[in-house]
Amino acid sequence: MPSPDDLRNSRFVRTRRVVFGIALLSFVLSFFHRTAPAAIANELVRAFAINSTLLGTLAATYFYVYMVLQVPVGILADTMGPRRLLAAGSFVAGLGSIAFALAPSWEVAAAGRTLVGIGVSVAFIAILKVSAVWFPAQRFATLNGFTMFAGNLGAVIAGAPLAWTVTQTSWRVVFAGLAALSLALAVASWIRVRDRPEDLGFAPVHALPPAAGIAMHWRHALSTVLGNAATWPGVFVNAGIAGSYLAFAGLWAVPYLQETHAMSRVLAAQHTSALLLGVALGAVLVGMLSDRLRNRRGVLRVYALLYAASWLPWLLHVQWPQWATLAWFGLMGLLVPGFTLTWAVAKEVNAPQHSGIATSIVNVGIFLGTGILQPLVGAILDRGRAGGDVAVAWDNAIAALAASAAFGAVMTLFVRERTRSARAAAT
Repeated sequence: MPSPDDLRNSRFVRTRRVVFGIALLSFVLSFFHRTAPAAIANELVRAFAINSTLLGTLAATYFYVYMVLQVPVGILADTMGPRRLLAAGSFVAGLGSIAFALAPSWEVAAAGRTLVGIGVSVAFIAILKVSAVWFPAQRFATLNGFTMFAGNLGAVIAGAPLAWTVTQTSWRVVFAGLAALSLALAVASWIRVRDRPEDLGFAPVHALPPAAGIAMHWRHALSTVLGNAATWPGVFVNAGIAGSYLAFAGLWAVPYLQETHAMSRVLAAQHTSALLLGVALGAVLVGMLSDRLRNRRGVLRVYALLYAASWLPWLLHVQWPQWATLAWFGLMGLLVPGFTLTWAVAKEVNAPQHSGIATSIVNVGIFLGTGILQPLVGAILDRGRAGGDVAVAWDNAIAALAASAAFGAVMTLFVRERTRSARAAAT
């Protein structure tokens, strides 16, 4: 453990902020990519002449590869460290952004978005690893909340601001700029990020086994985490809650509001931004509340139940004025981030040196749920439009998203956590 003098050392604090800041910026960029298709959905349909199912598949390619790579990335975070992951991931994301920006066809665009998904898939696990290694354990949930706040600000930028930007310039120009930013982050990650405080001569914040020791036993670590029954409920919570949220905010919210509430694209994107801003603020609040109460499971259950209930106005066709719909989107956003506590639970019910693997496994649920729901909603819409009843099609699509949220809320009943005394002893 570091001495009090070391913790107060301005150089240590400054270095830790730089390492965390670079990882955080990579995570913010991943969130922009995650939700950008919602603001440019119509442009993508026109550019590539595709239907709703293919649009959903194009958006979901990011989530498919992200999902597949979560566990390998978790293993690499525990063995190679976040520095190499962030540098390589940002470089690949830059290449993918260039391919997406220049894509002449749907197939090339899907390939580019797949590369983006590969590249940014490392950001979340890397920043969790940075938080776990560079900061005290009792700050983990609060740091998660701040991380989600910043990430969702990136998603907010991918809402109304992006919708306005593409009215002034091409979406292709935007993604070319993102490519340049990703490549710059690759360089910064390699030069400034370090895996552990001791790599720069500081005392370790936690007494963990050396990376080489972990590397030798990663198969055992993976089987241990997978064999821990307390790991799995978080996967299904994330699939239901985060999956419904990201499928909606990341693609279908803007078309839904345009087609069922007769909103302009910019106004619909403003609603999406209100949802995302609510998530950003809620992420900070839920992390602080959980750390203060030293209760993950109770807070998670309350948030999940309220979030599932927040879909009722859209199922019941409540007619509200514009200010009220904006406010409700913001409220829904505030309730979403309860699922982020699954990361803290996963870390706490598994060995500290397996934190990367544990959080990556529960994170799979987020992208599994989104990857299923985005094309599923597209298929529901295509079938409804073929039958000539768009309103019923949207009713069925919203019902599918609401059912997913309800499933996630039910799964919180199976979440376990360590006792307060055990958690306090670990910190």
